Amino acid sequence: MDRAGKRPDNLTLPTAYQVEPSDLGRFTTGHAPYRVKQLAEWLYRHPVLHSSQMSSLPPDVRTTLEDQLWPFTVEIEQSADSGRTRKWLFRAEDGASIEAVLMGYASRTTLCISSQAGCAMACTFCATGQFGFERHLDTGEIFAQVAYANAALRDNPIPDSPQRVTNVVFMGMGEPLANYDNVVGSLGRMIDDADMAARAITVSTVGVVPGMRRLADEARQVGLAVSLHAADDELRTTLVPLNKRYPLGDVVAAARHYFEKTGRRISIEWTLMSHVNDDTEQASKLAAIARNLKAHVNVIAMNPTPLTPHTPPTPDRIASFVEALTDHGVQATFRETRGKEIDAACGQLRIRSAANTEQGAREQ
Repeated sequence: MDRAGKRPDNLTLPTAYQVEPSDLGRFTTGHAPYRVKQLAEWLYRHPVLHSSQMSSLPPDVRTTLEDQLWPFTVEIEQSADSGRTRKWLFRAEDGASIEAVLMGYASRTTLCISSQAGCAMACTFCATGQFGFERHLDTGEIFAQVAYANAALRDNPIPDSPQRVTNVVFMGMGEPLANYDNVVGSLGRMIDDADMAARAITVSTVGVVPGMRRLADEARQVGLAVSLHAADDELRTTLVPLNKRYPLGDVVAAARHYFEKTGRRISIEWTLMSHVNDDTEQASKLAAIARNLKAHVNVIAMNPTPLTPHTPPTPDRIASFVEALTDHGVQATFRETRGKEIDAACGQLRIRSAANTEQGAREQ
């Protein structure tokens, strides 16, 4: 596919997840119309890892789908936290990498998905941004991450967690609102075709203001998480270069518009970096923004990446920062980092894969 998410002519036909649900008849040619509905059920409501498991479909349809089911292959699969955290590095036919992380909890099973291969936002602390932008993921590639996770849970459940993806967060590789049409298309697949609850889906952005305002008008009732990471323009511009184009005041105003238009509470994401954005001054400024938006703040210590000078704060500095927020009347949650040993932060598994490839080339 090209950088706009379109498939070049020299690639094979789109897979089952890459065609519109209304066009699935191309895979059931010669069979009764009801076979299309059966296929859609397998793809969206009851996904399986292999087409041979689609027991209600005729053998020739299952055979046709063997090589046309998934829009990617699994290059790396890892697990941590006694199997409660799983991460996949998928590889698309054109070589683009796609990462997804599955996290099981007592009351929910959350999947963190990617919307782009790479990212053009160039945030200084993010492994994905350090690799640059490859291309947008298409609608099917985005939704297929959800379907694959559900299929994997069917064969290998996470103990003591829901055995289906209950929550989706667009917090993997890429800036979702820079790939607006395909992201919104995938929301339609999740909500309309897979029957997921819109309120269980969260779209994260570093502040693509036009996209934030457009998403408010979609009336999909999905959550919006705004990754601020700094509470003044000077610091934010050094961490999030997009701030030069959409300054903090514009981002906050767009978040306020989203809250007023949808009634959905905004989440503020804050990646804590030692002696960068973890002091009481930043906490005080952040608290003022959060109170203005009536937002909840999610604080997470950064996952170290090999190409950034930033490091996570000490536990004492983390506790002081969160305490400062709560002292200012803000609801704040510190999220424990999951899957450190499997490079669970977005882009990290891709870095390891690339490093292994480079090492192998040197050894040959």
